[in-house]
Amino acid sequence: MIRFCPSCGAPCEERVPTGDNRTRAVCTGCALVHYRNPNIVVGCIVEAPGGLLLCRRAIEPALGLWTFPAGFLENGESLAAGAARETLEEARADVEVLAPHALLDIPHIAQTYVVFRARLRGTDFGAGPESQVVEVLATDRIPWEELAFPSVSLALRLYVDDLAAGRQQVHQGVVHWTGAGSRYDLARYELRDHRADSLA
Repeated sequence: MIRFCPSCGAPCEERVPTGDNRTRAVCTGCALVHYRNPNIVVGCIVEAPGGLLLCRRAIEPALGLWTFPAGFLENGESLAAGAARETLEEARADVEVLAPHALLDIPHIAQTYVVFRARLRGTDFGAGPESQVVEVLATDRIPWEELAFPSVSLALRLYVDDLAAGRQQVHQGVVHWTGAGSRYDLARYELRDHRADSLA
């Protein structure tokens, strides 16, 4: 909630501006309308000799749990460039971004995940400041019960299923939370409106 206008410092109030159909934070001084829009998270499922590059998180939320490298897109970045940067920061890995893998909307936390398939360049990788450890894990060693976020688990499961079927697809869907229980419990989620388009 925006309480004070970043432009003039006057208090803001929540109301529907003229010509709009949603509640916004409107400045009571200069009348500037402040929009709050979803955040974009970008990441890479990195293919490396022997498996996939995964990170054990060194920060909250989900401290100590596993994820692929991912984080918020910065202003001025393309989606692919942001995903490669996050991979370099979290896993000290230089990657070639190959293709989109999944576009997952998460409305209840106002996020959209854009996940790419990527390939490790060279052999160097290691833990960045946000990772305790970075490892290459075979797909049959993915710690499914220790993954950080439902979006990560869903994206990895789609990848592994495609790999087993010998196909490459781009997935799209809505990560729906039931509204009960922990937001980190995959059992509380389902992937709705899923569609998959072949890259072949």
